[in-house]
Amino acid sequence: MYIKQIIIQGFKSYKDQTVIEPFSPKHNVIVGRNGSGKSNFFAAIRFVLSDAYTQMGREERGALLHEGAGAAVMSAFVEIIFDNSDDRFPTGKNEVILRRTIGMKKDEYSLDRKNATKSDVMNLLESAGFSRSNPYYIVPQGRVTALTNMKDNERLILLKEVAGTQVYEARRTESLKIMTETNNKREKIDELLDYIKERLTELEEEKEELKDYQEKDKERRSLQYTIDHREQLAIASELENLEQQRQTGAEDAGDSEDRFRRGDKELESIQAEISELKQQVEFLKVDKKQLETERKENAKSKAKIELDVKNLTDGHSAAQHARNAYQSDLESLQNSIEQHEQELAEVTPQYNSSVQEEATVKGELESAEGTRQRLYAKQGRNARFRNKRERDDWLRAEINNTYPQLAKVKAVRVQTAEDITELEKEIADAEEAIANLREQLEGRGSNNEAFQAQIQEARAERDRLTDERKELWREDAKLDSVLSTASTELRQAEQELSHTMDQNTSRGLAAVRRIKRQHNLEGVYGTLAELFSVSDSFKRAVEVTAGQSLFHYVVDNDETATKIIEILQREKAGRITFMPLNRLRPKHVNLPNSDDAKPMVEKLQFDPMYEKAIQQVFGHTVICPNLQIAGQYARSHGVNGVTIDGDRSDKKGAFTGGFLDTRHSRLDAVRKVAKWRDESDALRIRSTEIKRTLEKKDQEITRAVGNLQKIEQKRVQQENSYGPLLHELRSKSNDLQNKKDTMDAKHRASAKIDANMKTLTDQQNAHEAEIASEFKKALTQAEETQLENLNSTVQDLRQKYSDLSSARTELESRKTILEIELRENLRPRLDQLQVQDFDDRTGTSGSRGSLKESQAELKRINKRISIAEAKLQELDTLLEKTTAQISELEARHLTTKTKLQEIAQAMEKSQKRTEKSIRIRRVLTQQAADVSNRIRDLGILPHGALEKHENLKSDAVVKKLHKVNEALKKYGHVNKKAFEQYNNFTTQRDSLRKRRGELESSQKSIEELIQVLDQRKDEAIERTFKQ
Repeated sequence: MYIKQIIIQGFKSYKDQTVIEPFSPKHNVIVGRNGSGKSNFFAAIRFVLSDAYTQMGREERGALLHEGAGAAVMSAFVEIIFDNSDDRFPTGKNEVILRRTIGMKKDEYSLDRKNATKSDVMNLLESAGFSRSNPYYIVPQGRVTALTNMKDNERLILLKEVAGTQVYEARRTESLKIMTETNNKREKIDELLDYIKERLTELEEEKEELKDYQEKDKERRSLQYTIDHREQLAIASELENLEQQRQTGAEDAGDSEDRFRRGDKELESIQAEISELKQQVEFLKVDKKQLETERKENAKSKAKIELDVKNLTDGHSAAQHARNAYQSDLESLQNSIEQHEQELAEVTPQYNSSVQEEATVKGELESAEGTRQRLYAKQGRNARFRNKRERDDWLRAEINNTYPQLAKVKAVRVQTAEDITELEKEIADAEEAIANLREQLEGRGSNNEAFQAQIQEARAERDRLTDERKELWREDAKLDSVLSTASTELRQAEQELSHTMDQNTSRGLAAVRRIKRQHNLEGVYGTLAELFSVSDSFKRAVEVTAGQSLFHYVVDNDETATKIIEILQREKAGRITFMPLNRLRPKHVNLPNSDDAKPMVEKLQFDPMYEKAIQQVFGHTVICPNLQIAGQYARSHGVNGVTIDGDRSDKKGAFTGGFLDTRHSRLDAVRKVAKWRDESDALRIRSTEIKRTLEKKDQEITRAVGNLQKIEQKRVQQENSYGPLLHELRSKSNDLQNKKDTMDAKHRASAKIDANMKTLTDQQNAHEAEIASEFKKALTQAEETQLENLNSTVQDLRQKYSDLSSARTELESRKTILEIELRENLRPRLDQLQVQDFDDRTGTSGSRGSLKESQAELKRINKRISIAEAKLQELDTLLEKTTAQISELEARHLTTKTKLQEIAQAMEKSQKRTEKSIRIRRVLTQQAADVSNRIRDLGILPHGALEKHENLKSDAVVKKLHKVNEALKKYGHVNKKAFEQYNNFTTQRDSLRKRRGELESSQKSIEELIQVLDQRKDEAIERTFKQ
């Protein structure tokens, strides 16, 4: 080993990187002038290899850095490259590169270009002979004289230090120490193994006796478990019965309390209902007086119009006589037409059915004949062919010849179907046109009456709208009175509500509602009390829990709250606490949910969008049957407990309770204000709607008058609009008949085409089936049978077809006669009479107009009188009903008061029963806990412990348990842990044997290490002598 190369940079006088090489493996001499850097060169070597530069401070490190002109040097390094061909350094490499880098804040080593710790570097140097306790690898002045004066033993120690053998000796000493400790441990293990062997021998004898004991103990525990389990079931049954009784009692108590509260509420509302009914009676009396006045005026108008109607009726008697004669002829002709049309309607379906049935039978006949002919043809042609191939070739040729014919028939069928569809559409259009013309002809005489009726209807509409406007005027006047009463009630309710809060809050709430309306704020939802509902049974509990939070205002976000607060401050309009939903973060609490502790939130009904606000106030509260249970849950779950009577247990330990005056309820005040506010708002909306309806009604009356004038003008125009209708009707009727005849011909042609196509298709199918069959000279037995059946079938079908043809001919003849009679005789006569009727009506319409108008006016007046009388009767009924309701309410007041007294007594008895049940339940619960502890103390039971003694009676189980306990007394001296101890000693024996083997292996390794260390020490001394 020797130094091959040294690289220095930034160290003392070496600013730039300086590489110094080569070095001789033997001796090297450094010469130079003063200041050339000889001392700094040796200082650089000592900087890397010796301890002269350890534990340096910041200033000492800075002194080693180059301090010349130019840029300051921030770090320096010295790198020494050793030749390790003799493997002096135990790295396995021929070259070792050692570098030390220093800066103002760092001092690092690297070994073979990799970062290394100082201890790693020092250990490597120690192994190569650069021991910190051996300062002789760098010999300063004066050290040689001291070496010459040393004794022999001192020189031997020096030689070892120079050779670096102290490292090997230290390791050898340490290895010998470890080996001694290993021998001691092995001796102790041997002693333990001997002891364990003795104990295992003893435990083998105790195992059999312990086994008998365990069998008896299993039996004892099974019997004891059976007894305890039965006792546990009995206690559980009693607890369940008590729980059912408690639940029933709680439900009954809750029902009783609910009924008590409802009755109390009902007593409070009866007086309000009576006041409302009295006000209704006053309104009914006013309406009755107005209707009686209106009925008198209508009676006068009726008398006058009845006289006018009588005079007009006498003048029209003669005209009516002639009209009756015409009407008789017209009715006779119409009856005749109706009879012919009815008969034609009966004959036509029969005819169509007969035609369809005839076509069906004809198709069956042609199919049967075709099949029979094909069988005859097959029977005759089989003799012409010598084999199956000749027959199949001929059949395929026949099939191919059929395809063009079938395609042609299908094309004709499609064209015929299109012609039929087009004719059906044209016939439908023609029939619709003829029906319209007939309707016009039939109605041209009555159209004038229709116009007259429209005029009467328009007048009636005008009068109806006028009457409705009068009703609206009356309703508007009545609504103003009701709105005044509702506003008074609202002010009283708001005053009562303000008494339940401080003045600033009351002013603030009123201001917030006003600000919401003025600024049209959408995110202002209302006070917390307005956003949920709760049954009366939990009302007191909710009020106690919320307190003044009931009047906190819920808004959508903090921006809305800030805006309203700024307005309140600017207007000095009170003080309100807001609950912005975007800022609320209610903490989740693990609430109990048992029969005696229900979360209060579950008793509230609210919109899910307000859940955060509800949870913030009520989310930590449970409702309990009494204050004691509430206190228990407050301590165990960290929640607030409250009873339905309003007694409260805080989670911090405080109890609040006492008398609450339910007559001054905040929630009731809020509900009352909300009720009257909603009613007032509804009345105002209704009043506004009525005024708008009155405006619309005035416009409708104006439109009705204009519509009346338009109808009168149309009546004049239509009287001369019926010129060429009759001629057009006859022309279209003839054209329609021609199209129907054409369509019948097309249908017959279509039926023939379908028959031909079926024949060709059947022939193809028969040929293809014959191709698939075997070749035979004669028909098969099945074909012979089919041929015989077809002969008889054809004869029957021919006879049936003949009969159907005769029936169809008769129906066709009758149908043709009816159609000609209607078309050529009856309908032309009807058209002629209708023209005459129109002329007669036109001549007499003017004289009859006044009569009809008078009659219509009389009818309207009678209707008004009937309506007025009906309303008067209805008012009388309402007055009687309202009076009866007042009497009924007074009776209800007395009955409800009596029931409330009975309910109060029942509630007191129920409370006493509940307290007694709680005491019994507490005792049973303790007994159940004791039994559970006894069962738990039994430990793990053998399999089937309960089933084994399930069928034994309890007395037998107790006796058997006594016998087992007596038998167990004989095993009092038994080592009950023999099995466990035996297993533990066996495990320890295996573990110690394994450990002993490891120690022997370790000892061998240490002995090998000592041999290696001795060898390396000798090599190091020998190498030192050689050098």
